[in-house]
Amino acid sequence: MTNSPYPLFVKRDLDGFFGLLIDNLVQLLLIVFFCELCGISRQSELLLHYILPGAALSILVGNVFYAWQAHRLARRENRSDVTALPYGINTPSLLVYVFFVMKPVFDRTGDEQLAWQMGLVACLGSGLIEFFGAFVAEGIRRSTPRAALLSTLAGIAIGFISMTFALQIFQRPLLAMLPAAVVLMTLFGRARFPLGLPGGLVAVVLGTAVAWLLTGIDYFYENSPGWLAANAMNVSDIRQSLHDTGWYRPRFAGDALWSALSEPEQWQGFLSVIVPMGLFNIIGGMQNIESAEAAGDRYDTRSSMAVNGAGTVLAALFGSCFPTTIYIGHPGWKGLGARAGYSTLNGLAITAVCLTGTVSLLSSVVPLEAGIAIVLCIGIIITAQAFQATPKAHAPAVAIGLFPAIAAWGATVMMGAFETIRMATQSAAPTMQKLLTANVDVEINGFLVHGMLTIERGYILTCMALSAITASLIDGKFAAATFWSIVGAGFAAIGLTHAYQLSGNSVDFLFLFSEPTDEALAYRAWNVAIGYLSFAAMFATFGRFASRDAASERLED
Repeated sequence: MTNSPYPLFVKRDLDGFFGLLIDNLVQLLLIVFFCELCGISRQSELLLHYILPGAALSILVGNVFYAWQAHRLARRENRSDVTALPYGINTPSLLVYVFFVMKPVFDRTGDEQLAWQMGLVACLGSGLIEFFGAFVAEGIRRSTPRAALLSTLAGIAIGFISMTFALQIFQRPLLAMLPAAVVLMTLFGRARFPLGLPGGLVAVVLGTAVAWLLTGIDYFYENSPGWLAANAMNVSDIRQSLHDTGWYRPRFAGDALWSALSEPEQWQGFLSVIVPMGLFNIIGGMQNIESAEAAGDRYDTRSSMAVNGAGTVLAALFGSCFPTTIYIGHPGWKGLGARAGYSTLNGLAITAVCLTGTVSLLSSVVPLEAGIAIVLCIGIIITAQAFQATPKAHAPAVAIGLFPAIAAWGATVMMGAFETIRMATQSAAPTMQKLLTANVDVEINGFLVHGMLTIERGYILTCMALSAITASLIDGKFAAATFWSIVGAGFAAIGLTHAYQLSGNSVDFLFLFSEPTDEALAYRAWNVAIGYLSFAAMFATFGRFASRDAASERLED
């Protein structure tokens, strides 16, 4: 039999390439923006010499592998319509690691180097979990209710993806609402633009055009109003970014990573973030591979996921704090007619952008508001998927898993407000520690502060446990509900969840064998652990009686 020709590139690869490129460029712009929140400026050595080149290396290796994998599948099955798996920066992990690893470290220490190192540890941990998880992924998927994993991700999507960017859209409506309309039309209205232009590209171009139009008006307006000046771009940033363009080869960051790993007291508190995110990425990768199979391209799960994890490990070793992943949407790229070439083109283009410092230039030319609606909609899709991709009866399990994540968002806002007031009043304002020391039952607008901090600590694991318990009860699996209750008790007793120590307005974990810092308000979650054990006792007891009743009914029949 003569093999069907499978060329390196086809014309429709350009359609897939632009779609994937825009998505990856938005992630890179987000990296530049969020790194500034962690003290890492767009001109810093950490960003230009480590983070961006490390991200480029991981994206290039993964894209080339998945293109090669598509060629291999095409030869094996004698087909010419095989589409490579889409691959790039993992958006949920990017946001979670910034807001729950890097930024807290920077806020606490003011040390951007340490924040970067903790990000490297988180990225390495995620990559190792994904790599080794490739060999046991099926077992994890079978033993964990889908609602327990997806509801947690949905909670993060609501509070820390969609809500964050929704606020930014209405903070800068002149810049952000027109691109948002384009993205909403593309993703939810299924609108198709002339010449087959990707909706993301149209949104970014329109948003950028509006930004520079307003900048021009502001420039020629002698007494421009504040609302106009607030939406204007900064021309000096472009001059600086042009100055910073050059050649930035990847640099090995193993020494910085090892230095961070050698001090476990610095990073062990972030295990409650790293481990669940690694599990999410395992399940998400499996689902996306299954989606590709449903579209007609059956790839080997183990090798696909192992390379995905290896790409994330490579990113960490060369200075990037941000995991990579197999993207959702393979059927969409296949529908565009893309084959393997779009993946290779994307890897080469992203590498060129990162290694030449052009990302910093792009971030000074393209306003973040031009692309944030894309990420907003990603959060919406993740949240909707949590309900759509689980059994209808498990909707309550998804819903209960949202509470800890929403509490985490509220606690983040509350802590920021307290700290802002303290700084504005030059330490005259009361801190959360003083309030709780005086009265542990203190309320703010009806919300219990201690309760919010308790459910917020390690909330990702709490989301999983509560959702898994509920899903098991819905299915009448009392033994499984008992198991997950014991797991919840173990998390609380160890200090991975619910336990905290509060110093001023700074909240940190308090593990089983660790001592609280001097003068800190310490709360060990023994009573919460006992509460989970009471769950277990109730479910086990009722399950036994239910089994006896069922056995009696069978005998009577």
